[in-house]
Amino acid sequence: MNRRVAFALGFLTLIAVGAVVLSSPWAQSAGAWGRFLEALFTATSAVCVTGLTVVDIAAEYSFAGQVAILVLVQLGCLGLMTCGTFLLVAIGRRLSLSREFSLMNAYGVEGVRGLKGLVVWTVGSTLVIEAACAVALHMLGFGGAYKCIFYSIMSFCNAGFSIFPGSLASFTGQPLAIVVMAVETILGGIGFLVIYNLCTFRFLRRHTGAKGRLSLHTRVVLRFSFVLLAITFAVFVVAEWNGVLAGIPSMRDKFVAAFYQSVTPRTCGFCVTATESLRPFTRLVYEIMMFIGGGPGSAAAGMKVTTFAVLLYTLVAMCRGEGDTVISKKTIPYDVVRESIVIVMALLMFAVLVTGALLLTEAGSGTSVEALAFEAISAVTTTGLSVGSTTASLSQEGRFVIMAAMFIGRLGALTVVMMIGDRESKSHIRHPYEELVVG
Repeated sequence: MNRRVAFALGFLTLIAVGAVVLSSPWAQSAGAWGRFLEALFTATSAVCVTGLTVVDIAAEYSFAGQVAILVLVQLGCLGLMTCGTFLLVAIGRRLSLSREFSLMNAYGVEGVRGLKGLVVWTVGSTLVIEAACAVALHMLGFGGAYKCIFYSIMSFCNAGFSIFPGSLASFTGQPLAIVVMAVETILGGIGFLVIYNLCTFRFLRRHTGAKGRLSLHTRVVLRFSFVLLAITFAVFVVAEWNGVLAGIPSMRDKFVAAFYQSVTPRTCGFCVTATESLRPFTRLVYEIMMFIGGGPGSAAAGMKVTTFAVLLYTLVAMCRGEGDTVISKKTIPYDVVRESIVIVMALLMFAVLVTGALLLTEAGSGTSVEALAFEAISAVTTTGLSVGSTTASLSQEGRFVIMAAMFIGRLGALTVVMMIGDRESKSHIRHPYEELVVG
């Protein structure tokens, strides 16, 4: 069995086990067996760290059921492969070569030196960040221990599950807690390699004694994450100042809400203002940001900010008549440029396909085309935002479409990389060139 199939089957197994657990009397608030399809949808959304749900999880699931959702989200965030490797490292077993290369692809690492330490560090840092933010939320009076732990895990894992109606709308009067969750969401969305690089680049390297440096990957992720965050913030303030922000009395709370709403569309499904209350232009910007997503090797999906950066710099190079794509005086390999184009085109076609499928399954339901397109992009990019009750009002066929979109969207980029790695070969045949008119 090749690696991509094993990886996909691992996620499917976790989803199936989660669905059985969530439909059991142990997890249901009513104490009886629940509807399996609704549990399956919730489990898929949890493992794919999305947050879309067809039920009110606070009313549908018991405390044990909510804890089960937390576990599914945590495992889905770290990835079965990373968790499995962490357990192997914990008991002292050596990694196989195929497992090392799989992890290299997942994290974007070009060498295997120190890879086991990176995996251990990844799991450990995740737990430390989530614990620290949970303590911070508790100290800020956000709520009890369980509430703080729940929202801390959901924020870092970029999953939009909420145990209160209206997502985070009822917490706009707690700006510091909102800022803490926003920062945690950003950390979960920039990727583990970036966090690792930020925490270690000041230390001297063991072999050369030279000081470490921020890698090009880290600089591109941070730079573009900040720029996209600033653009979304400015758009939200300008477009919604007399819209949803008008209902928030405090000036401070207005800007805090705008800040959080500029963070959530690229990574997380939480919101402090109702998505259906936003202007159409704001929702369009949201769709673009959901499509771009976060950093590679993070809890966020989408095409990734590094892919967006490569495409943008390639476009600039073509406009200038330059042959190479150069970022920060570093030439980007042609294979990376080619892979970026493939990722964008594949994701775009997949989003169109899911939107078309929803238009077929939801014909006559009264749901607008805009709402269905927004739902499709949110599922494909595993963001978790939804326009009103669009998710809950989907037909059974529509729910299966969304489940498939979340699953493929979560596995997509990594599966493609594994597929390329499994059948890597070079053809020695070169065909003749001929011009083709494009554009």
